[in-house]
Amino acid sequence: MADTNNLFFRVRENGAAVYRVDTENRQRRLDMQQIAIANVRNGDIKPHGDQVPTAAERNAIDAWMVARRKLLEERRIDDLRRTTDHLNLTAQWVQTKATDEQIDMFAEDLLMAMHDLRSAIVRRKADALMRR
Repeated sequence: MADTNNLFFRVRENGAAVYRVDTENRQRRLDMQQIAIANVRNGDIKPHGDQVPTAAERNAIDAWMVARRKLLEERRIDDLRRTTDHLNLTAQWVQTKATDEQIDMFAEDLLMAMHDLRSAIVRRKADALMRR
């Protein structure tokens, strides 16, 4: 039975490639054998080739996916807080330092993005009020 501490997760866009790490070989070097692809979005764990993760490895992969989802959600929230900060800093810059030429470079795109965001937020808040 494999030791689940000997798993390595190479992060990919939708999850990770999972490797079994072997340090007990004659050359005393790390051997990595891919055993699965883990998809964080849908929870799928697909064995790689003829490699089949053990039950303990599947449990470790499941635990990694739970932790990864939590981390990604924390990052998403942090990104939103940073976006709010950037919007405030942008407003201050526009009010105090921006030249007319600088404003002309981004104003239309920024105004459209802000309008789209505002519309999406208002719709979601209205939907939530209607459900209550």
